[in-house]
Amino acid sequence: MPRRGSARTDRLYKAVVTENTVPIDNFDIDTAMRIAVLALEGVFDTGLATVLDAFATANELARVAGIDVPAFEVAVVGMRPQVHSGLGLQVPVCSVGDAATPNWVIVPAISAKMPEVLVPALGREDVTNALPVLRAWSAGGARMAAACIGTFVLAESGLLDGHDATTTWWLTPLFRQRYPQVRLDAHRIIVPSGTMLTAGAALSHIDMALWVIRQSSPELAALVARYLVFDTRPSQSAYVIADHLTHADPLVERFDRWVRERLDTAITLDAAADALATSKRTLSRRLNEVLGKTPIAYIQDLRVERAVHLLKTSKHSVDQIAEQVGYADGVTLRTLLRKRLGKGIRELRAA
Repeated sequence: MPRRGSARTDRLYKAVVTENTVPIDNFDIDTAMRIAVLALEGVFDTGLATVLDAFATANELARVAGIDVPAFEVAVVGMRPQVHSGLGLQVPVCSVGDAATPNWVIVPAISAKMPEVLVPALGREDVTNALPVLRAWSAGGARMAAACIGTFVLAESGLLDGHDATTTWWLTPLFRQRYPQVRLDAHRIIVPSGTMLTAGAALSHIDMALWVIRQSSPELAALVARYLVFDTRPSQSAYVIADHLTHADPLVERFDRWVRERLDTAITLDAAADALATSKRTLSRRLNEVLGKTPIAYIQDLRVERAVHLLKTSKHSVDQIAEQVGYADGVTLRTLLRKRLGKGIRELRAA
């Protein structure tokens, strides 16, 4: 069972949530942008608070700046009468009930960060009961959004099948294996696809909320971002290639290790397959199943990762770094980094 907060902390948390939300049956159907935030048991505290704060800030700044947009009316809804956050704080929720279909449904992450915890959590009664509700809302015209591990809940409903999507970077292999009908692009922070919107790792909750606000007013979204001191982050590519992703498959792990030892040399798929005592076809298939990419694309990812590390931790020139990661010259490396990460050399070194 999750740790419960103190009575005083619970009261403060409930006061903050209640101040920034409305009961779902009080939605202004005609003039407001109606948003239902689905808080499941163990909801990620930062994700829930970030979403609520973003829309509350948008409402306040719209009034102050005289930006004429519909108000964001947010209701936190739950599948249980009582919901506790991942840190054990009580979250005041409205019953899903039979209120008017919202314009947007947002599914924040739940606090189940690793596969061995997440998979059982997806089979919990409150999660399985939420799936037909999500499908009904979608069929009624609601647009659906989810961030971080909340993307797994949305995918469980089947609503992401046939859509492009992203998810939190360290669970990419599990997502691919569990939802093969979803076109996953885990490099991107935000992926809109039809009536679906997904966001990447934990703090991408703010990217998701700002994207929704931007659909009403780009000016308001920019203002909210400035007040929250938030900068655009188009990619989570630098993290998707983290070591423990490869541990989902022994062959992929060995390929990863073999390539890292040879990043400053010319690497061919033939040589890799021979060294790992496998076929090119098997190697390609296993990398696609685990990481959704070809061996050549993965080698490129590792070279980008090493180049970024050297830019941040050494004083080597771009040409010297290019040589250490297997490229003929700095121009090629500059072009690749700009294409893959959306940043130039100075930005990467400053970061």
